[in-house]
Amino acid sequence: MSIIQYLEDGKTGSQPLSTNLYTELQEDILTGKLKAGQKLTEQKICNEYNVSRTPVREALRQLEMEGLIENIPNRGAFVIGFSDQDIADMYELRSSYEVLAVRWAIDRITEEEFNELEETFEFMEFYTMKNDINKMLNINMAFHQIIYNATHNRMLNQLLSSYQVYLKYCNPSNYYAPNYLADVLEEHRAIYEAFKARDAEAGALAMTRHMENSRNRKRK
Repeated sequence: MSIIQYLEDGKTGSQPLSTNLYTELQEDILTGKLKAGQKLTEQKICNEYNVSRTPVREALRQLEMEGLIENIPNRGAFVIGFSDQDIADMYELRSSYEVLAVRWAIDRITEEEFNELEETFEFMEFYTMKNDINKMLNINMAFHQIIYNATHNRMLNQLLSSYQVYLKYCNPSNYYAPNYLADVLEEHRAIYEAFKARDAEAGALAMTRHMENSRNRKRK
């Protein structure tokens, strides 16, 4: 997904219907709109989301593979969701993997990927100056996604992309300190400068600090 799509809240009309439905159901589970233990039936989903049965089956298959629902024989599909412990564990795992990702990405990033990272950081500076939190939240996701892509490791990319989405919806921020945008910008500046210098150790340190600060901000 391009930085422009992230600026437009990460939405694109070019996705297949099953992918859009999967994304909607995923968000509804992660935000608690669909409760843990709630039964999901194809007909009810068809009615509520205004879709046919074919994309419903594909979306449910994806959600089951992801572990967000459980298909019990002779009973049907039920929402699992995430517990508080699951979310706490995800923060721990994401922090470790983000540091690994930045190390690998600094060693493996292509010129094209670096140019994309540079452009994204410039957008961060612009929207920090504009004090636009919503745009910054989306650009933040784009910045990290470029790093995941630059690892050139499919499994790590997929894992971190999933954690980023899960934590976005499971524990959304509802308070932003007056210096929130400036702090986040400087944390990303340190990461970006490490990429410019091709310094993996500096990148790992900058990402470690960013992850620690991000977690502390969530606790407030």
